[in-house]
Amino acid sequence: MKFWTMLCTIIASTMLVQHAASASDNVGVRQLPAPSRERGTSLDVTVWYPAQPGGETVMLGDSQLFIGTSAMRDAPISGGQFPLILLSHGAGLAGNPQALSWIATPLASQGFVVAAPTHPGNSGRNKSAAETMKLWLRPADLTATLDAIGKDTFFRDHLEQSKIGALGLSMGGNTALAIAGARLDVKLLAGYCDTDVLNASLCEWVRQSGVDLHAMDLQPAGRDNRDERIQFVMAIDPAPSDIFDVKSFAGVKIPVDIVNLGRPGKIPLTVDASGIAKAISAASYATIDDASHYSMFGECKPGASSIIASEQIGDPVCDDGGERSRGAIHTQLINITVAAFNRALKANP
Repeated sequence: MKFWTMLCTIIASTMLVQHAASASDNVGVRQLPAPSRERGTSLDVTVWYPAQPGGETVMLGDSQLFIGTSAMRDAPISGGQFPLILLSHGAGLAGNPQALSWIATPLASQGFVVAAPTHPGNSGRNKSAAETMKLWLRPADLTATLDAIGKDTFFRDHLEQSKIGALGLSMGGNTALAIAGARLDVKLLAGYCDTDVLNASLCEWVRQSGVDLHAMDLQPAGRDNRDERIQFVMAIDPAPSDIFDVKSFAGVKIPVDIVNLGRPGKIPLTVDASGIAKAISAASYATIDDASHYSMFGECKPGASSIIASEQIGDPVCDDGGERSRGAIHTQLINITVAAFNRALKANP
């Protein structure tokens, strides 16, 4: 399947690039290293923040397929203190922080600091099926990011240390639920790719890479990755959503908002989180009926569909679920997300 073999070429162009268009003048962006003892290296963290004029105009998330979003690199940070949102990206085409600039930039413009680590091995030149399936390492990446930004001289005095949330999309949604206290079921993870029923695209890549989930050391997968500093999480189309230990949902005590992209009854089983929302006492659940899982990708450029067809990428990454444009769906998702984090992190003094 060429979808995964194309990732190096496509994702390589999604990193920070200079762009002549006017940027979001009130949003800055900078890179931050986050030492990770578990990974044995420092994570590359992208941070969006409320900014004063200045810095260099850059376009984030721009690629052959997707339109990027502008920000000001290394602009001075605005005065005051701001709530922090830890952002977890997915795998594949959405497998880096910059691919989520379409939602991170508006959050920063509304008075949040948004910090997104690059989860190693999830895409790009160093993509690895084995590393991607080590889902239990992802919430630890968020914890390492939180530790690092709290010590960083540029950000530490501008963070409201008691107001911290997490946002995840796709595999990042799985991460957000895990850092809230949901635990993976080791047996379900081991058997996830026994067939193509749950996730044909991902599991074909896993098998073609020679990865046998049953042969991996999955003992750490069932651990509790909860970070008590997190006060609220939001998960958009969490995937896989069907490999959690259902008993662990009773232990999630913080508020959780879950959004599925698609019409109930048509949402793929591996992302359908309606049952999770019912099992978590402080959870809310919503759907966007005319969206699809691909709606969390950036807006497609003219001609992107032709590239998808010619390269036999295999997944309809520019298709949504109805007649509305992806831009309109993004606007709705942004509004829902901003409202949720305002309610959770700004409503109380």
